[in-house]
Amino acid sequence: MVTSSGGARVGVGRAEWLRKARAHLRSADPMLAKLIADRPDFDPRRWMTELPPMDLFGALLFQIVGQQLSVAATRRTLARIEARFGGRLPSAADVLGTDPAQFRDAGLSWRKISTLRELAERLSDGRLDQDVLAALPDDELISLLTEIPGIGPWTAQGALIIALGREDVVLPGDLALRKAVRATYRLDHLPTEEEVLAIAEKWRPYRSLATAYLFSAAFEEAQGLAARAGHSAGLPPEVER
Repeated sequence: MVTSSGGARVGVGRAEWLRKARAHLRSADPMLAKLIADRPDFDPRRWMTELPPMDLFGALLFQIVGQQLSVAATRRTLARIEARFGGRLPSAADVLGTDPAQFRDAGLSWRKISTLRELAERLSDGRLDQDVLAALPDDELISLLTEIPGIGPWTAQGALIIALGREDVVLPGDLALRKAVRATYRLDHLPTEEEVLAIAEKWRPYRSLATAYLFSAAFEEAQGLAARAGHSAGLPPEVER
């Protein structure tokens, strides 16, 4: 789907966009330039190929499930939800037509179930429309989504990147991103959301790509720590956010 912010690019157009975006980030931010140079084959959307197909509702479901959970725990919960719907993620109508206890059994808290059902109700009764939402600018879309109790900026921002391919989104409240910024920029403290946003200003209009590089660095660090911990304990590592 093509959105007002460019949408998810494919093929030759995407390759050219990546080339320009990387060149801009290298020029704008020397710290990011090193991350980019160290990862010449990095594909910011590769990890999404491991996820089931998602529209905006599916991406919001993914984000709601993942609130306060590791990536590995989120994927396990998603797999249990998919198993209850024939190997796919439920639609808004499916959510409303399913006993909430089924989602509780899959691992969702009652708070998350309430948020998911409220979102499904608004999409089903016409208060929200996925096609209309997809055409809105980032700030307007985030504002509408965060009116729903249980959906904060982090949840909405992640869905914009996953489902709509928005190119200038940053998740300043994400703890892994804040830790990655601290390590990359050699800060002596964990940056606040405001500090992350201030640093990210120089990344515009490619903040989503810059964020992806920083998440990649954080993931690689976590992988290394888990591998070393697993080796010392004689156990295979499980990497989690």
